[in-house]
Amino acid sequence: MDAYNQRSIGANQPRRNILKDTALGMVSTRSFPAIVGTADMMLKSAGVHLIGYEKIGDGYCTAVIRGGIADIRLAVQTGEDTAKQFNEFVSSLVIPRPFPNLEVILPINSRLSQLAEDGSYSRLSNLAIGLIETRGFPALVGAADAMLKAADVQLAAYEKIGAGLCTAIIRGSVANVAVAVEAGMNEAERIGELNAVMVIPRPLDELEQTLPVASCWVEERQPLNIPLNIRQPVAEAQELPDLAKLPMKITEEL
Repeated sequence: MDAYNQRSIGANQPRRNILKDTALGMVSTRSFPAIVGTADMMLKSAGVHLIGYEKIGDGYCTAVIRGGIADIRLAVQTGEDTAKQFNEFVSSLVIPRPFPNLEVILPINSRLSQLAEDGSYSRLSNLAIGLIETRGFPALVGAADAMLKAADVQLAAYEKIGAGLCTAIIRGSVANVAVAVEAGMNEAERIGELNAVMVIPRPLDELEQTLPVASCWVEERQPLNIPLNIRQPVAEAQELPDLAKLPMKITEEL
């Protein structure tokens, strides 16, 4: 082995020690509710961290996870099986010991630092998540309206992933979310095309942190304050006095 190769191996040795026994995992679907359900199962199957989702258009969504190599392999296999059950599986990938340059491009290091700093219990962990995905915005709005009217749930956000697919995300108790989702499904099918549905009874904290749910949550319903500037005509506000009926005092000049 020449000196150049020896120097190269020596230069890479610390980097390889840092990345020992860590891996990057990905599972891709063509539905946002499907990728959220897939990510939920991956988190519950092994000790991995959910970095987030990549949405590249045309309905393609990818869940990105990080952890030990063995855990990542188990989680990705679980995620692949789950996505196939939803009939939305596209592809999966496991990268053992990814190089730092790959992590700089992907939003991995910052997300792991955030997870380490937070470490707090989510106040929403006892609430369920409901997701309804439609093809077309009118069907989404109609489904969201039906869900809000059918049960005590709140609309947290909605996601667009291209190809006309959009997802309404609601929160509430398990029973209320189930009732609301059923009502939303019926309304979405009446208006347009229903693409996917998902109910997650007990989401983990990391799953909640990757969804636009916790940040958009409204603790109490507040009345809608609409500024009004209504000026009442003077003739209607008060009647002008009748001068003939007013008492008059006459002063004579000497």
